[in-house]
Amino acid sequence: WYQRRVRGKMYRICGLLQAAKGNFPEALKNYSNDIYHAAVDNGPRHVKTSGGYFHMANVFFRKGQTDIAHNIYTEVVSIWNKLLKEVVKLEEPVPESALNSFAEKVENETEVLDEAQEAEAIQMLHAVYDLQQNNTSYGAQNMVILLHTLALLHCHLLGYQKAQEFTSEAIKCAQEAELQMDMSQVQQLNSYLTNKVC
Repeated sequence: WYQRRVRGKMYRICGLLQAAKGNFPEALKNYSNDIYHAAVDNGPRHVKTSGGYFHMANVFFRKGQTDIAHNIYTEVVSIWNKLLKEVVKLEEPVPESALNSFAEKVENETEVLDEAQEAEAIQMLHAVYDLQQNNTSYGAQNMVILLHTLALLHCHLLGYQKAQEFTSEAIKCAQEAELQMDMSQVQQLNSYLTNKVC
């Protein structure tokens, strides 16, 4: 287990080095090995595997293979969205109560998301956002999921105002694109954040 973990990190570092040198085939090979070793220990849809996917997507993006890159970025966002929905639990508001819904972190939060993972999430999700915010081919539904994920991340980090900006943007994006998707989780989070920011 430990050897696989170290080997996976070595493959990631080699991938970053090869990508920086412009040796994209070798970088992709290293990222594939990084993903393999992370997936053996954690599963293919785990946050510890998402970093390899993210760096692989960056290589495809730099090669001009943007469709492949967008698909991989979407997978990275999906992985983080799933985890962050588990980390940030919103409780239904109690009827006729002065207390609105509140965010409750899972009990053993340090086991779920440590500081290194938080930093990695900030880096990856904001990088995807920067790349996709003006990209119409990314699709409005993917953008709404990305914005919801960023809102969850900032809520987890107690950056309520920033989180609310992302939920508001997600709601606006869904309305402008006339999306037929369930927005209840985004709206619930937005309501919670409105109360927190006021």
